[in-house]
Amino acid sequence: MDLRQLEYFVRVAELGSFTRASIALDVAQPALSRQVRLLEVELRQSLLTRNGRGAVPTEAGKLLLEHGRGILHQVDRAREELGRVRGALAGRVAVGLPPSVAKLLTVPLTREFRQRMPDATLSILEGLSAAMRESLEKGRLDIAVLYNAVPSAEVELTPLLEEPLFLVQKRPARGKAPPKAKPIALREIAGIPLVIPSRPNAIRMLVESEMANLGFRPQVALEIDGVAAILDLVEDGAGSAVLSRNAVVTSSKPQAFMLRPITSPSLRTKLMVAMSSQRPATLTQRAMLQLVQQMTRAVLAPG
Repeated sequence: MDLRQLEYFVRVAELGSFTRASIALDVAQPALSRQVRLLEVELRQSLLTRNGRGAVPTEAGKLLLEHGRGILHQVDRAREELGRVRGALAGRVAVGLPPSVAKLLTVPLTREFRQRMPDATLSILEGLSAAMRESLEKGRLDIAVLYNAVPSAEVELTPLLEEPLFLVQKRPARGKAPPKAKPIALREIAGIPLVIPSRPNAIRMLVESEMANLGFRPQVALEIDGVAAILDLVEDGAGSAVLSRNAVVTSSKPQAFMLRPITSPSLRTKLMVAMSSQRPATLTQRAMLQLVQQMTRAVLAPG
């Protein structure tokens, strides 16, 4: 069995598409399809069901996917161990970061990664926590930084830090008295139109659950999945938002907003780092996990 063919099959099966796999592998799609077909011929099994929406593993494909991940992992471990003989960590690590975290962490994390693991390759992807968790479980990510992740058998979670949330409002036009960022009780926010992400976004779920404890529901003006778009709409007067300070500070126009602390109760979002518990981590991935923990706390921790 050709390892390259096996790798191609695994990526197509995980990504559910020959097109996405060809981009991820940097291989022309016809060549990718040909190699997967040769694997099917060798094994005398149909491994993928091809349809207009992509490619789905057959029962035989699911079985090979399970074995293939293990085989490729062992190959990575062997390469890594051989690299350690000459004192180096090698291999590829894919890390997922929320947009507000990525803006602050990507450059220092990449710089430190290059210094500590020059023989390894780093891939950083931005995304919302729910989508990144799915990518982690399907093998598209090795490590993900998530907000308010719920424990499960599929992922290993390590707490990083907590961030307070604020009511983000449009700053009044120039010429008016500068506003004071007075604290606001959560029950008062229930009467304010919010521009907020759709479920199951971590902040959305936290706001709804805490308001429900008080007997209220948020007044949702717009559902928008994207911090930049939310802030653009707040600036345009569509409503207010509930976000962390970092989300506003790293925006293109932080001076356009005022942040009001939320009280009674305060809202705090938990930042965690996650790895799949279904696939054993390589030494390089473990080293990267430690680096993500160190850099996240150093860059994002308050004070």
